[in-house]
Amino acid sequence: MNIVLDSKPNLIISYTKIIKNQIRPSLQNVKKYSYLIGLHLYEILLKMTNKRPLILVTNDDGITAPGIRALIQIMNTIGDVIVVAPDRPQSGMGHAITVDNVLHCNPITIDDGPQIEYSCSGTPADCVKMAVNEILNRKPDLCVSGINHGANSSINVIYSGTMSAAVEAGIEGVPAIGFSLLDFNYKADFKQGKEFVKRITLNALKNGIPEATVLNVNIPKLKKEHIKGIKICRQANGYWREDFDKRKSPFGKEYYWLSGEFVNKDKGEDTDIWALENGYVSIVPVQFDLTAHHMIQKLNSWDL
Repeated sequence: MNIVLDSKPNLIISYTKIIKNQIRPSLQNVKKYSYLIGLHLYEILLKMTNKRPLILVTNDDGITAPGIRALIQIMNTIGDVIVVAPDRPQSGMGHAITVDNVLHCNPITIDDGPQIEYSCSGTPADCVKMAVNEILNRKPDLCVSGINHGANSSINVIYSGTMSAAVEAGIEGVPAIGFSLLDFNYKADFKQGKEFVKRITLNALKNGIPEATVLNVNIPKLKKEHIKGIKICRQANGYWREDFDKRKSPFGKEYYWLSGEFVNKDKGEDTDIWALENGYVSIVPVQFDLTAHHMIQKLNSWDL
């Protein structure tokens, strides 16, 4: 990005001095706040130019869900926001796309924010495809998905519509982040994680996300002051032990409700599950190349 500051570098210099003067000159504070100063200055640069980043917002809980409304508010402070999200809840949809029916995508106004919004009849992955290939006239600088009501840590990333939307954006060549809060309550308090969502988003815009990689961010259900920080993690090795609740309808037909229990097989302290259980925001870099590279050499030794 070519940024022309004209007569405003003095503003940045003054701003830096103000921040530095407010910080006690200890080594610990220098390490802590030099990083934050960089982000603050980057945010100022974004506001001082006409080239605000174009941010695509989507989710899997539906366009009216509190999580996406909170995410839209945060993104409006960073860039120009386009929302393309499902017209109804699509949790657990994974990376499904619509191939056996038509898609409807209509402009909608939900609040008085500056964002432009579209409600889509398709899945979260459909929403991203529609946005990138049909609605937008240029590729977004970033796609953010969420904020999901409930965790998408460990193996949940496979089933998640929130993360599948982010992965679809990555496939389309758009840097992407999926955000989730460990609270299934419809009235979950998303304000507690606002600072972390904004910080991670600004870092992604400033530093970039490598091609074919997206970020899976999970936020613990804690008050802001009780969140210890951010941990870069690997995905925990876990699975769902399914349980089907078998019932009968008044007409005598059998039906089932799926439930289950999450089993964490991973005792490592570098996993997303460990981070969340210990009060940290977890970030797991996710790739959509599912090749088991370590198996290729072994397969080549088979008598095929």
